[in-house]
Amino acid sequence: MKISLSSITGKVLAGGRIDEDEALFLFRCHDLLEVGALAAAVNEKKNGRRVFFNVNRHINYTNICVNRCLFCAFSRSADGPGAYAYDLEEIRNRAMEAAAQGATEIHIVGGLHPDLPFSFYLEMLETVRGVSRKLHIKAFTAVEIDYLSRVARLSIRETLEKLKEAGLGSLPGGGAEILGAEVRQKLCPEKISGERWLEIMEEVHRAGLRSNATMLYGHLESFADRVDHMRRLRELQDRTGGFQVFIPLAYQPENTLLELAKKGETGGVDDLKTLAVARIYLDNFDNIKAYWVMLGEKIAQVSLAFGVNDLDGTVVEEKIGHEAGAASPQAMSREEIAALIRKAGRIPVERDTLYNELRMY
Repeated sequence: MKISLSSITGKVLAGGRIDEDEALFLFRCHDLLEVGALAAAVNEKKNGRRVFFNVNRHINYTNICVNRCLFCAFSRSADGPGAYAYDLEEIRNRAMEAAAQGATEIHIVGGLHPDLPFSFYLEMLETVRGVSRKLHIKAFTAVEIDYLSRVARLSIRETLEKLKEAGLGSLPGGGAEILGAEVRQKLCPEKISGERWLEIMEEVHRAGLRSNATMLYGHLESFADRVDHMRRLRELQDRTGGFQVFIPLAYQPENTLLELAKKGETGGVDDLKTLAVARIYLDNFDNIKAYWVMLGEKIAQVSLAFGVNDLDGTVVEEKIGHEAGAASPQAMSREEIAALIRKAGRIPVERDTLYNELRMY
């Protein structure tokens, strides 16, 4: 049977699962509004008109990293200009600020520091937990977990158990970039493989920790690479059910080693279509997030009509995307996010990290 938008629509509305060829068809389809309408219908069936956000604080504890990923504008060598590493007192102060602002989550990621001992990471988690037991700690990408296990000379399972005991509550899902080997080798050859990323995430889920899942798009990859990436995530989700949300991250090219070879920044059509296709294809994910830090507030708001039901949170002091040229502010208040959602005709719902509903606005 020939693939068409109407055949895909009929299958999806009847509760069927689309395959990779159909997802690729949707990426190549020029009828953005029809694709968006289908994604919106899928989302409304799952989530109604509710749109989630949370009150969170980012702590990027160091930009010193042993890797030099071509797409990254954040990493520095230890003796490079702008290199930094927070001590525990600085981390405590930021956590205390977050608690005072009513945050329910601390989001912690950083570079692969060549000199920090494993004990530092345990103490960092314990420091944040000591500020307030109400702060859920969402920390470390799969890349960081792999690195920490090597620093600690422990298995992934043992590393996760130590981190959980110190206060780790969930993982943010970064470091996935594009999971396919060909693009990944060009984009971040020093980083763990896509297969290793998936192995670690499966261990994370088996350890009883939930995680997010990301995809960096708009650089060297093709639509087929994006579909392949999502296929791998969907297959793992079928096995574990441990992913909470899928977050496509729009590539930011400034100050990166890919800048001279870039195809250009993603446009609004590509951003919206990527979110919509993700909502249709990833039928075993409850939530699709538009990360307003990289998309900007306006595209993030429009995405609520394209299958999105989460806008991340208040963030506060995000460094990684902004080092690469993100033009968004570094924070939004509860009231600003809620107003953004209401003006899109949706219902703002503050959640915690694990998607428990806290209050409706």
